[in-house]
Amino acid sequence: MADITRRLGLRHLRSAPTAHIRHHRAGRLVHDGPGLSFWFRPLAAALSEVPVDDRELAMTFHARTADFQDVTVQATVTYRVGDPAVAAARLDFSVDPDTGIWRGAPLEQLGTLLTGTAQEHALAVLARTPLSAALTDGVTAVRERVAAGLAAEPRLPATGIEVVAVRVVSLRPEPEVERALRTPAREQIQQEADRATYERRAVAVERERAIAENELASRIELARREERLVEQRGTNARREAEEQAAADAVRADAEAARTVRLAEAEAVRTGQLAEAEAARTERLAEAEAARAVRMARAEAEGARAVGEARAEARAAWLRVHGEAGVDGVTTLQALTGTRLAENLPRIDSVTVSPDVLTGLLARLGAGERA
Repeated sequence: MADITRRLGLRHLRSAPTAHIRHHRAGRLVHDGPGLSFWFRPLAAALSEVPVDDRELAMTFHARTADFQDVTVQATVTYRVGDPAVAAARLDFSVDPDTGIWRGAPLEQLGTLLTGTAQEHALAVLARTPLSAALTDGVTAVRERVAAGLAAEPRLPATGIEVVAVRVVSLRPEPEVERALRTPAREQIQQEADRATYERRAVAVERERAIAENELASRIELARREERLVEQRGTNARREAEEQAAADAVRADAEAARTVRLAEAEAVRTGQLAEAEAARTERLAEAEAARAVRMARAEAEGARAVGEARAEARAAWLRVHGEAGVDGVTTLQALTGTRLAENLPRIDSVTVSPDVLTGLLARLGAGERA
């Protein structure tokens, strides 16, 4: 869309490089070309803006195949205006001199023309093609037929339109038919998957069987070896028992001979010990008898010496008392007291009462006076 500005009753137009501007004033062509910029009077000017860039027209339409199945076609047509003068003369590309907006809808008219022409050729080719062939090769066939039909369409050059390219994006049946068509492929894929699963299971079973056979053969061989091992162990045990019995017999004989020798030696040693003990006992008895005799003699000598010493001590004691003028009765009392003191038990302490002390002091005083 061209930019139009107002200045003191005049208008200034500035267009893009991809827009072809045609300016008529009083029926005469004043400006003609893309990317123009000029001043004009709005009341005396007739302006047309024709886009000359490549444009894409997306279209979607329904068609019916040879086997009466509905399909949806999605296509894109790329076109451009090759002759702006012809297009401006055939279609209404005039713009408002105040706003620069198209007064009509020229692009919609071009779209309707291109869509109708492309749809006509696509319906023609699909009407003679079964659904399976249309889904397989229909995109290429429809694209080639639509491109050829648009190139041969006389109304397009007469309108100044050039078709650049035709693309068919997709060609799809109805959802129910599409699901039905997918079912065989899915079933086939499922069958292939099941077949692969069965083959894998069969291989696994075969491998398990081989493993089981190998395990069984290993067990049989192991049992056979264990049997030989048991036999060898029995033989070894018998041989060991025989050798052990022979060794036990040899040990028993040696032990018996050793026991006999030990018994004989013990008997000899016992006799020797008995003789030595008897001799020792005899010597001890003799020594004990001699020691007893010596002790008896020593005791007798000691008793005699003690008696003699005591007799001498008593005689001396009696002499001392006799020389001191002590009468015989007093002497006998003193001797009796001495003997009694010798035979009395040990006295740790003696308590003297005042009465006894008074009596003793009185006696001592009387003795001194006498």
